Amino acid sequence: MQDFKNLKVWQKSHALTLEMYKATENFPGNELYGLTSQMRRSCASIPANIAEGCGRNSDPEFARFLAISMGSAAELEYHLLLARDLGFITLANYEKLNKRTAEIK
Repeated sequence: MQDFKNLKVWQKSHALTLEMYKATENFPGNELYGLTSQMRRSCASIPANIAEGCGRNSDPEFARFLAISMGSAAELEYHLLLARDLGFITLANYEKLNKRTAEIK
């Protein structure tokens, strides 16, 4: 069992989650339970699954939770695209967040 907080991928995904909360602060109020929630949950799922995998007793289980994190990152990539196309985030912010998401994947 390893300390997830020492993993660079966890550190980067945690920082991205904090940034995602800020990026979605000004989304329309009617999206609070829609896209805002979806983006926050898929992003937070990345470091959460890394942390859970670190708490498991075997490398295969850790690998399974890393795969789940990858799926959440792919989900976030789509949500970012949707937010961009709906005009909720700027092109520059989309590119920055999408690049960071791809790096974590």
